[in-house]
Amino acid sequence: MGDADNATRAPESDAQEPIASPPTDGLAEQSQPVTGEHCVTDRPTPNGQSSTGEIIKLSDIDVYISKPADYPHTPSRLLLLLTGGTGIKSVNNQIQADKYATEGFLVLMPDMFAGDTTPGAAITDDSTSVLEQIKIKAVEMAKSFVIDMWLARITPDKVMPVLHKVIEAAREQYADAVRHGDGIYAVGYCVGARFVMLLAKQTEKAGGDEESAKEKEGPYIKAGALAHAASVIPDDFKDLKAPLSFACVENDPLFPDTVRSAGEDIMSDANLEHEVQVYPGVPHGFAVVGQYQDSSIQDAQATAYEQMLKWVQDH
Repeated sequence: MGDADNATRAPESDAQEPIASPPTDGLAEQSQPVTGEHCVTDRPTPNGQSSTGEIIKLSDIDVYISKPADYPHTPSRLLLLLTGGTGIKSVNNQIQADKYATEGFLVLMPDMFAGDTTPGAAITDDSTSVLEQIKIKAVEMAKSFVIDMWLARITPDKVMPVLHKVIEAAREQYADAVRHGDGIYAVGYCVGARFVMLLAKQTEKAGGDEESAKEKEGPYIKAGALAHAASVIPDDFKDLKAPLSFACVENDPLFPDTVRSAGEDIMSDANLEHEVQVYPGVPHGFAVVGQYQDSSIQDAQATAYEQMLKWVQDH
């Protein structure tokens, strides 16, 4: 798909610290985890908006749930929403879940970090002066080491078992929604976007003999949509089976163009149904609910939401 043409550069994206990209072949794994302020901070919540769901327990895991107004009297499809580092207690993330619920999805937003959200998370506002922005950036740079240490803890070995427990419990407790959608759908933002990809894989199940080794695991979702993914490596594109939609930021150091291009080739070679929309001039994190003074970023945010919503609705 072509680049979005309705966004201009946000002031904070100019201040973003550059991070080295992988080699140009796009196939080398990033040696260090990286993240940025837009994965770990919330924008100001839009005026007059508040969340309407609640936090429940599924398999002893905290999950924010948002239901359509007429559920269960009207059939709904089940949607997992996987967040960035601000987690399920972020009002903006909760409002994001509520938006999908108003479109007829029963939304489960699990605490995939087990309460270990990013340290030093704060609300950022692009209305501050240049000097204040510089001061804020200095503080953020001081926190960067701590944040990278946090991200190093958010590994598939820790997160995937949490997601599998939530999926297993959801299949039992919300079997009607799973059945109505003929499976589970997923959307993900920032760090959470990578785990949508991992849920979309089909892999061989390890076993003690040759026959059991042939058993397959996954995919765990029917279709997924991702916005400004972080920490994705080329191997994440291998063995994908569920259709995926990507809303990407142009020249995103957290999802380098070389990795994205290599991934597109892998998906095309595998005949995986997918779409990739690149949004120029917007900051990483732009698609998550939150106020921006720049109306073009607001427009891009709305466009990305419609892109992701349409994808899960159409599949």
